[in-house]
Amino acid sequence: MGSSAPMVLIHAITLSWVWLSISASHVVHTVNTAKTSIQQPYRTGYHFQPQKNWMNAPMFFKGFYHLFYQYNPDGAVWGNIVWGHVVSKDLINWHSLDPAIVPSEWYDIKGCWSGSATLLPGDQPAILYTGWANSSQQLQSMVVPKDATDPLLREWVKIPQNPLLIPEFGINGSSFRDPTTGWLGLDGKWRIVVGNKRNHRGVALLYTSKDFVHWVKAKHPLHSSKLTGMWECPDFYPVPLSGNEGLDTSAMGSSLKHVLKVSLDDYKYEYYTVGTYLRDMDRYVPDNTSSDDEHGLRYDYGKFYASKTFFDQYKNRRILWGWINESDSVADDVSKAWAGLQTIPRTVWLDSVSRSQLLQWPVPEVESLRRKKIYKQSIDLSSGSVVEIAGLNAAQVDVEVSFDPPRVEIAEFEEEMGVNLTAQQLCGLNMGSAARTAGGPFGLLVLASKDLNERTAVFFQIVRYRNELKLLMCSDQSRSSLQTDNDKTTYGAFVNYMGSFKEKSLSLRVLVDHSIVESFGEGGKVCITARVYPTLAIGKDAHLYVFNNGTSTVTASKFTAWEMASSYHSTQH
Repeated sequence: MGSSAPMVLIHAITLSWVWLSISASHVVHTVNTAKTSIQQPYRTGYHFQPQKNWMNAPMFFKGFYHLFYQYNPDGAVWGNIVWGHVVSKDLINWHSLDPAIVPSEWYDIKGCWSGSATLLPGDQPAILYTGWANSSQQLQSMVVPKDATDPLLREWVKIPQNPLLIPEFGINGSSFRDPTTGWLGLDGKWRIVVGNKRNHRGVALLYTSKDFVHWVKAKHPLHSSKLTGMWECPDFYPVPLSGNEGLDTSAMGSSLKHVLKVSLDDYKYEYYTVGTYLRDMDRYVPDNTSSDDEHGLRYDYGKFYASKTFFDQYKNRRILWGWINESDSVADDVSKAWAGLQTIPRTVWLDSVSRSQLLQWPVPEVESLRRKKIYKQSIDLSSGSVVEIAGLNAAQVDVEVSFDPPRVEIAEFEEEMGVNLTAQQLCGLNMGSAARTAGGPFGLLVLASKDLNERTAVFFQIVRYRNELKLLMCSDQSRSSLQTDNDKTTYGAFVNYMGSFKEKSLSLRVLVDHSIVESFGEGGKVCITARVYPTLAIGKDAHLYVFNNGTSTVTASKFTAWEMASSYHSTQH
């Protein structure tokens, strides 16, 4: 990713489990995130973020869980980009190391941007990254560990052959970035993709190499799509047709599909397709099950960009990370001295029923932070009900709830919702969560003040749309803060709901962390991340409610909430 879109991600092909061991001679400083959250009410308790300044774009790498991220050591705005480096035993608690890559050569002197890591034969890691040169061209270069036997991979060196990939004639050199993890083809050659655009067509340029150093551009791209603009942070990987296990990026066979995800620089969100990788032709062909453009499927319909996955071979899963940017002003970022953070890592796999979309769920490691528990059954919510769930620190919770939806028929809806509107636009109609229809809305009010003047609503709503009953999932930030200069966009998507609304309950999970609200609907079919900045609903003054504004009764059949402990982030000198 580049200056036009200050959001970047990096990625590794594999991990191995080697637990972190810090020598007693090192000085370690631990950040108490719970205390920090009191002093800075929007700083999170269990999401990763550096102690200060601007950051984004994580990855994991060989050895332990490594997280390399784009970081500005000089301020809380984009610029002066280096690769920060932290390691973790459990994906939740982190230990900082010195920066892995810093600008030092003519080919990266203006910044070391996004890239990917690949484990080469002999357990030799190599990282390809985008450098911004003096000429304003974007060039791809490589670093390798100074000591590959060091389990922390604390030092990296730039190889003398750099830069390895330069924009050839006909390639837009200012839109040439974000190399992917490598995979092996049938001919034994490595392949990578680099994001690009040709006029307004998004392009995944394909390169091949025998030795991972000398690269040749293929005659045709892996894939492209018209009118989608620059493709940033492409990600290309296989998924099995059944089960929730992950696959190595080079996996082959007839019992899998491939996923191509791109981050759209013009729209500042992402989309993905599920399809077939024709290995003999080196082409990716999306299935005709979703749009191959800005209207396509998304990992996340909220504040989520520059995502990347990796295959965790020891737990046999594919893990997804995304970057959450800020919703306040640059001046606010400078004032609080930090900006940007990562989502909770998510396991991602193909829905084996539809085989047309991905499912996501927070990694189980986050459950180690669960502490005090509240459990309730059969909360009946008549029309207009708002029921508080007390007894927890509602600023830092993990909530799981099942709703028995209203037993509605299409004839009960007076008129269709706007047939030409998107799901996100529908979520904002008729005052969003305050609407009153036969199908809802019903859900949760999180980071809410006692008087409800501030609240973030995460809810379901059954709507009549194009003469069918459809299920919406929405995250309504319109009343999240009394501040007036924040981005309070309402997000939403249609849920691919199988069966009748009379036959089963609807599930919702929400992770709340001071200024982050990550929501997972129907087992991860729809995910929405929101960034909010309440002025009243802070710390112990934050409240949690279940609500139903629909005209029919809804029951929260099962409700469980856990107060979450804070993770730790230590630094080494």
